[in-house]
Amino acid sequence: MVASYETAAMPPEIVALRIDGTVDYISTFNKERLSKLDLYPVETFWTKTSRGKSIRSMLVRPASFDVNKKYPLIVLMHGGPSISYKEAFSYRWNYHLLAGSEYVLVLTDYTGSTGYGEQFSKDIQYDPFKGPATEIQEAAADAIKRFSFIDGSRQAAGGASYGGHLANWMQATTSHYKCLISHAGAVNFISQWGTSDVIFGREVMNGGAPWVQTPTWKEQNPYFMAPNFKTPMLLTVGELDYRVPINNTIENWHIHQRLKIPSKLVVFPEENHWILKAENSKFHYKEVRDWLAKYLQ
Repeated sequence: MVASYETAAMPPEIVALRIDGTVDYISTFNKERLSKLDLYPVETFWTKTSRGKSIRSMLVRPASFDVNKKYPLIVLMHGGPSISYKEAFSYRWNYHLLAGSEYVLVLTDYTGSTGYGEQFSKDIQYDPFKGPATEIQEAAADAIKRFSFIDGSRQAAGGASYGGHLANWMQATTSHYKCLISHAGAVNFISQWGTSDVIFGREVMNGGAPWVQTPTWKEQNPYFMAPNFKTPMLLTVGELDYRVPINNTIENWHIHQRLKIPSKLVVFPEENHWILKAENSKFHYKEVRDWLAKYLQ
């Protein structure tokens, strides 16, 4: 069978999968360039959470890794929420590009992720942020205990789309991160309901339309918890985003400015929910890494 094959440390190549289980590379487009890079394979660990669930996470070590050093931790939160972290190469959040030679990454498949059975995916209903955020933080704490090279006193968290929503929830509910990054993240789910290209799913998640005033709409909306905001935050967004329209990032920016919280806003006029243009992506990664360096180094 001929297939496309990739890992977190290798972009896709074409391979032949033989009946005896061996793999022959038909293409080697990236072999020469990859040979010059120090990309560690990702590691997997499982955490037993306070809710009694087994939660899977991946850990990414930095280039030039030294087991005797202490590295800051980046908690990267995936979007969706109905996806999962995979052993795959990505340009949107490239694990090794974020890690560089300075950071360890932990990537957790919180409740709502796919690949762990239908009920696990459905359990996020009516609890879109509190439960998943707790699992993410418990997995990070578990990683700090397991891996002596992680400096638990220097942590940052961030994500895009649903991961950006979670970054905003972290802003509202904890202050132990040195900085946060929210790309295409909603801070006010009522205004997102009214402007997004997806409405029905929001009602399913929250138990009805916003005016129904279900507990989820009232209790898991960072906007109403703005007095708790304290952590420096980088906000990025595509102006052509219709999934999490720019109004939510502007609302978030105004909250941070009003409360005089260190923050930075970067708007990409040509981009939508994803930053796809090469030069924009390069610029975005620089902004993210500069923000991390400012607060973690």
